[in-house]
Amino acid sequence: MNYKKHNVACTATMLGASASAWGAELPATNAGDTAWMLVATALVLFMTLPGLAFFYGGLVRSKNALSILMQCFAITCLTTLVWFICGYGFAFGDGGAAQAWLGSGHWFMADVTRESVVGTIPETVFAMFQMTFAIITPALVIGGVAERMRFSAVIAFSILWLLAVYLPVCHWVWGGGWLAKLGLLDFAGGTVVHINAGVGAVVAALVLGNRRGFPHTAMPPHNMTLTVAGAAMLWVGWFGFNAGSAVAANGNAGMAMLVTHLSAASGSVAWMAIEWYRYGKPSVLGIVTGMVAGLGTITPASGYVGPAGAIAIGLAAGFICYTATHMIKRVLIIDDSLDVFPVHGVGGIIGTLAAGVFAARELGGVGFAGETTMLHQVGIQTLGVLATLAWCAALTFAILKAIDATIGLRVAADEETEGLDLADHGERAYIL
Repeated sequence: MNYKKHNVACTATMLGASASAWGAELPATNAGDTAWMLVATALVLFMTLPGLAFFYGGLVRSKNALSILMQCFAITCLTTLVWFICGYGFAFGDGGAAQAWLGSGHWFMADVTRESVVGTIPETVFAMFQMTFAIITPALVIGGVAERMRFSAVIAFSILWLLAVYLPVCHWVWGGGWLAKLGLLDFAGGTVVHINAGVGAVVAALVLGNRRGFPHTAMPPHNMTLTVAGAAMLWVGWFGFNAGSAVAANGNAGMAMLVTHLSAASGSVAWMAIEWYRYGKPSVLGIVTGMVAGLGTITPASGYVGPAGAIAIGLAAGFICYTATHMIKRVLIIDDSLDVFPVHGVGGIIGTLAAGVFAARELGGVGFAGETTMLHQVGIQTLGVLATLAWCAALTFAILKAIDATIGLRVAADEETEGLDLADHGERAYIL
């Protein structure tokens, strides 16, 4: 998924005056690919609003339900503006001498016009599709600090984190940066989205500290019906996330959709089986969390592996992410409120490494490039994982410390007890 942009000049002298009319076909575009990418873009935005918002909203306590919905909504709006101003350019622009590390800035998307093309789709569609990835990643991070971070701090953190963490890693992997040149396999966001989000969330949870009462006070989800509805929306929206990353309506998109579904189902079954065996009853929370683990873990590998590999990856995701969740919450006593690191971070690591294995043609994958061996590819994948971990952890920590020293990170104790719905927004989720 390393894209090279091709800007196609379209002038009246070359194509006739009708080319500038509304509805005119763009040069070098494919109608089928464009139609699919318009749908995929809507599906990925659907993952954040309403999917992730409902999923997170149901998982928190009722006194914080509106706050998490507000945070998802605000992050969507602010990320959109940052992406327009400079984000798209930093991620996908030509950085010249700094190309290995960051794009040019491409301020205000100045050369993104009706006539500019990326591959076989309009650049407007490509830019919008990539924007939805930039939106959901910081929205995932806030799950690690749910119920205790000030709204103003959430806003400041999300903008700074997008600029300093997401955009550089996105450029490294998908914008022609150094990891792309090494040949890292990350089809739809194992490093860019899931490892980044997971590490960002757990670092933020450590810096802010645990919620008052954790782990001795029970803090169950207040509305599992809302959570399941959000999870179902995530499952459907994820087809745009992974299959859309083919940036074409072709066999790669079809296989990505198939393996995404297989991995999600396998992750759910694995998580359900563990709970059933250990506690005698499988929980609804467990089956939907296993689904998210399966989806996140297949993401980086979805364009490279076959059906059998997807099932193996999904099963591994269910078992390993379940264990990681227990370790983070019960052994290390880290209050990653909504399990972002053990599900997305650990899942992203597993999936990125697994792509280097199950992409092998002998295992049903697409095969490795040139003379690359499985061992060499796994080495590249490991380097990508470690680089993302280190960059995200260091920059996230620095951003949080800077915000804490200026506007402050955490709400006051009485506000946390009262709930962020009233403390930050003066509203209640439920009037009973």
